[in-house]
Amino acid sequence: MVVKNNGVEKLTLEAVAKEAGVSKGGLLHHFPNKEALIIGMVEELTNDFFTNVQDRAMRETLEKGKWSRAFAEAIDEDLKEGKEIGTALTAALFTNPDILSKFQNQYAMWQKNIENDGIDPVRSTIVRLAADGLWYSEMFGLGVLEVELRKKVIQELINMTK
Repeated sequence: MVVKNNGVEKLTLEAVAKEAGVSKGGLLHHFPNKEALIIGMVEELTNDFFTNVQDRAMRETLEKGKWSRAFAEAIDEDLKEGKEIGTALTAALFTNPDILSKFQNQYAMWQKNIENDGIDPVRSTIVRLAADGLWYSEMFGLGVLEVELRKKVIQELINMTK
């Protein structure tokens, strides 16, 4: 929440400890420095997101387009619930871009799955890119959509996968 509420430049161990209601020493026991804290934050949030996409794809009964739908639905859930993954990625980008390599590798695998999703690979890629764009729009406050319009956009993306 420190990064989301105050920006990356305000991310300090003291601020995180205060927000978490623990002593700085207690925080240092788990995260010896700011980079370790950011790595932990990115790993936890990205693992949750990765698992969400994977689980959705595996539960799909309609094989055709399942990865594209799972990705769009996971982003929709992330936006609705404010899961902070964008905040974590922003913090990583500004402190140590190498932290993003796991996320980049996962995206590369998803793109392969999406391209081989049983629908036109151009269409499935457009769905992924549009979902990403919606996510980034909200993450950076650029042309943020009203909730009702966002729902309709997500539904249209999902329709494109069928």
